[in-house]
Amino acid sequence: MPKRSPVLLVAGIAFGLAATSGIVIAADGSPAQQEPAVANDPYQWLEDVKGDKAIAWVREQNAKSEAELAATPQFRKLESDIRAILDSTAKIPGVEKIGAYYYNFWKDANHERGLWRRTTLEEYRKADPKWETVLDLDALNRAEKENWVWHGADCLKPDYTRCLIALSRGGSDADVTREFDLSTKDWVKDGFFRPEAKGGMGWIDRDTTYVFTDFGEGSMTPSGYPRIVKQWSRGTPLAKATQVYEGQAQDMYIAAARDLTPGFKRDFVYRTIAFYNDELYLRGADGKLAKVDAPNSANKSVHKQWLLLELRDAYEAGGKTWPAGALIAAKFDDFMAGKREFTELFAPTDNTSLAGFSWTKDRLVLNVMEDVKNKLSVLTPGDGAWTRKPLAGAPTIGTVSVGAVDADDSDAVWITATDYLTPTTLAIADVSKDAAPEVLKSNPQFFDATKHVIEQHFATSKDGTRIPYFLVKPKDAKSDGSTPTLLYGYGGFEVSMTPAYSGGVGKGWLEKGGAYAVANIRGGGEYGPRWHQAALKANRHKAYEDFAAVANDLVASKLTTHQRLGIMGGSNGGLLMGNMLTQYPELFGAIVVQVPLLDMKRYSHLLAGASWMAEYGDPDTSDWEFIKTFSPYHLFDPAKTYPPVLFATSTADDRVHPGHARKMMAKMLEAKKDVRYYENIEGGHGGAANNAQSAHMNALAYTFLWNELSK
Repeated sequence: MPKRSPVLLVAGIAFGLAATSGIVIAADGSPAQQEPAVANDPYQWLEDVKGDKAIAWVREQNAKSEAELAATPQFRKLESDIRAILDSTAKIPGVEKIGAYYYNFWKDANHERGLWRRTTLEEYRKADPKWETVLDLDALNRAEKENWVWHGADCLKPDYTRCLIALSRGGSDADVTREFDLSTKDWVKDGFFRPEAKGGMGWIDRDTTYVFTDFGEGSMTPSGYPRIVKQWSRGTPLAKATQVYEGQAQDMYIAAARDLTPGFKRDFVYRTIAFYNDELYLRGADGKLAKVDAPNSANKSVHKQWLLLELRDAYEAGGKTWPAGALIAAKFDDFMAGKREFTELFAPTDNTSLAGFSWTKDRLVLNVMEDVKNKLSVLTPGDGAWTRKPLAGAPTIGTVSVGAVDADDSDAVWITATDYLTPTTLAIADVSKDAAPEVLKSNPQFFDATKHVIEQHFATSKDGTRIPYFLVKPKDAKSDGSTPTLLYGYGGFEVSMTPAYSGGVGKGWLEKGGAYAVANIRGGGEYGPRWHQAALKANRHKAYEDFAAVANDLVASKLTTHQRLGIMGGSNGGLLMGNMLTQYPELFGAIVVQVPLLDMKRYSHLLAGASWMAEYGDPDTSDWEFIKTFSPYHLFDPAKTYPPVLFATSTADDRVHPGHARKMMAKMLEAKKDVRYYENIEGGHGGAANNAQSAHMNALAYTFLWNELSK
């Protein structure tokens, strides 16, 4: 069972990936809950996602941006270089162990939508493994005249012959689920099929599944996600599936899953009320539900005999008070019987937080961040205190992540390590032994990193809080403000921005002589729940003050000037960019705003917006008094001077509505501001459905920024 409910992972805003993949931009949809027109909003017609008038406007704006940014040989060269990076066959093929094989989903120039393929561990260790194709998505699209995008596979233990494969049209969050036979490498005739909707399916056994999807009127939440989960038997129509649980009308997401761990099969129902507010139920053989009576705000995880609670608030239990940010463990059966005896596995300090954990067969690997730097340790369960030791030979620099190879059968883990200038490496290690990890794969160098250096600095925010940020700058950078600098940020949903190698950033920015910075502002998870909670709702301004402090620190260091400082962010980071634009326009020379939230009066009525009210507040209540202070669409003042802006979004984004970017663009265009706009027609909240689209979107953003900041 995963550390976080799958509900939260599915329902969350796309997180700030620009640090890892270059640029994040987004994709389709119509409002999940359309409200009457807002008075005095002349641009609301642009919320009609696929309406003829709106699409004509989009195409007109796209053409103008293409004419300005994409017509030069330099643009075409950059686009080609980034495309080559994305299509590189030398990249690490990340794998997932399913049965005896190691599976990889792979995209390159010859496979735009991708291949699902497999190999053995023995082959995978080789420099050039032999792969067996299991499913060719490009061939499937040609045969079915579709534009399927891979959304993943759930394969049934223990024989792993049947899988439930999710496919999305154009990359939207809504998808279909189809049954696939791994032994024949073909679709199962008359197999399980879930029609297109937001939701999912999961195995109970070979002939039974849990399904949570759109069952018709009243079955979806205001956020556009499932409110009902059912048990569905093979050979029966979906309409005859048996209801397992129905959430309340205002819930966010309902789901169910069977934990198929050998010897510990259990069924769980997940009720997500809002972000960081969820309930977990154990479903008995008789169908009755027993609540796992842990705090709603805690991340609840069950593995074999253990219940782990990752606390977001202080928790009184067993005669003790466990602090927010702690990880505590109890025997699951004892907890369900009413006992509250916990072992503390991690407690935060002022500069440490829990970045994550991963179970192996018999051990637990903790990943702790200390001032945004990772440290790994291995815990062995016991009665009372658990033993712990450092993970032998774990990398000590950059961002390090860890995940089990097969938590049922071994103590092996995958370890990845990366930083802004060092290509990602993938190693395998047996955490039951003291041997150093075995490095299996490394990404190639996609750009010349010899001329730059990585530093960590701390800026002081308006209220005196120290805000860490990473800086990648030329070794020979002068202290005369002459270096074009790009600052990235996110600041929401407890997401940490950690160093990662990006060929796109390197080729599109660093090789040109630019500097690149990433701000670890409040709202993120760099220092655990307290860092996130410090910028919620009425305190949202603290995230923006933090980002402004980092911007000012970069200028004060004389690396750059405000005119040569550009910023970029997507999704919640797009909201950050919108507020930097409207509240701090004098600090920046150019801004890229990607798949943003901008109209915070309407956000909760558009697509998945209602699911984020725990983060931002409810604009239909008195919360509007503070929300309006960070609603860029309302803060825009046509009399003010703003830096040049590029808005980038996607028609197919069915998570953050493209109307946000469209309307802000239209308002600024009407006021004759220096703005341009590009909307990809497909791609979902990730912004692009294939490498060609990703390369084009990246190249547009970097070209715009360099044009403006290197003057």
